[in-house]
Amino acid sequence: MPEVMTVEQAREAVFATLPEPVVERVALLDALGRVLAENARSDIDVAPFDNSAMDGFAVRAEDLVGASPESPVELDVIAHIAAGDAPEMEVGPRQAARIMTGAPVPAGVDSVVMVERTRVVSGDGGVGSRVAFELEPRLGEHIRLRGEEVRAGDVVMEAGEVVGPAGVGLLASTGHAEVAVYRRPRVAVISTGSELVEVDVTPGPGKIRNSNSYSIAAQVLAAGAEPVRYAIVPDDLEATRTAFRKAAEDCDFIVTSGGVSVGDFDYVKPVLEELGELTFCKVAMRPGNPQTLGTIGGVPFFGLPGNPTSTYVGFEIFVRPSLRKMQGFDALDRPVTRATLAHDVKKKQGRRYYLRGRVDRTGEGYTASLPYSQSSALLTAAHRGNCLVVLPQGEGFFPAGTPVDCIRLDMEEGTP
Repeated sequence: MPEVMTVEQAREAVFATLPEPVVERVALLDALGRVLAENARSDIDVAPFDNSAMDGFAVRAEDLVGASPESPVELDVIAHIAAGDAPEMEVGPRQAARIMTGAPVPAGVDSVVMVERTRVVSGDGGVGSRVAFELEPRLGEHIRLRGEEVRAGDVVMEAGEVVGPAGVGLLASTGHAEVAVYRRPRVAVISTGSELVEVDVTPGPGKIRNSNSYSIAAQVLAAGAEPVRYAIVPDDLEATRTAFRKAAEDCDFIVTSGGVSVGDFDYVKPVLEELGELTFCKVAMRPGNPQTLGTIGGVPFFGLPGNPTSTYVGFEIFVRPSLRKMQGFDALDRPVTRATLAHDVKKKQGRRYYLRGRVDRTGEGYTASLPYSQSSALLTAAHRGNCLVVLPQGEGFFPAGTPVDCIRLDMEEGTP
């Protein structure tokens, strides 16, 4: 491995450490937002029987040839069929059946006329009434046929599809109380540093709140995985060793923040090398040059820098796509919008930059701007922005109007 990885090399190395997605069966509602692990087939025809798509009257189309508001045709009502009924009668010539939406269509009829296109001549519109029809229906109009959507045995959702709200309804209608999906990985979230205190503690001299633990856990949740937050790990060799061992036993993926640089009290890399394997520790990017990848007992380990923005960006570029891959998603990367810089931008030449900015539609396309501080210690730019503006390494000055790629933090993977 090179001493300093490119972003592409680093991503490839991260993906190579990932285990195959794990399959589990879950209750149908728990499958929402998850990837199907096997084809789902229907156990019945849908619709299971011919039924009415409207409140109206079931009729024989041939009886209403020429019917219009000026020349209505009158029929006798011989039945009133509600949803859930199982009608056994047959509708004969010059007869009709009052029918509700979803009710089975009786024998003898081939069309439904909505109630708004009829007029009661005598009675109340129910059995024994006489009704005038002001419409000549098309053959089969307003009738949902048996098996119109799927037939018994048909695949209704394929392995690899993401279960959305409509998919939940489709699976429910085809007999799936449980489905096989890929399991959400349990992700250990560990913040290291003796300077950290919990968020409900007012920091004293030299101390800061442990915001990274919460922001990383939130990013884990947003990626569809399950975060497991651990207590703050002080800058102590044995404490770091104990925490990492515990995380590798409990979880499927480990994410740490802090302690990945070359300071006297940075213990992440030495403990990782002691307990497992270290793959790389530097990536040619900013923010977040120190990024550490390895494994402990086969569990992928990714060490993020301690600065909040470096942590946030590193998670987006490396960890989020990894967690999606572990859940069986095909789309691993957020959409990219091509935009032009709204103002000049300077940077150092040696690294690729991921700047927290905004991309906005203009009359002629999109523009990208950097209206907030780019300090790696501040999250305001990431919070108020909607993209990462990518500036390639090898160049130092980007004048206004330069085309740039913008990774859309406000859009889900797979969005066209």
